[in-house]
Amino acid sequence: MANIISDETIEYVGILAKLELTGEEKEQAKKDVGRMLDYIDRLKELDTSEEEPMSHVFPVQNVFREDKVTNGDDSENILRNAPLQKDGMFVVPKTFH
Repeated sequence: MANIISDETIEYVGILAKLELTGEEKEQAKKDVGRMLDYIDRLKELDTSEEEPMSHVFPVQNVFREDKVTNGDDSENILRNAPLQKDGMFVVPKTFH
């Protein structure tokens, strides 16, 4: 699979990653990506038909809790900081016409 990595592919990936690679770095990247793809090909040879698919290496459980308000309605104290207020709300300048 390593032979499918072209100079153009490495150049394109460098552009996407916003990297300026020297010729030597491009050659090294080409070798590295080739080795990664070869390793992926080796992994494809494994029989995983009896393995259960998973999204995480470790078991993940969502912990649910009841949604309780802990800070209450403190709007009076909050509105004390408002330079202008009307009907229990902040008055702000218009942002569009």
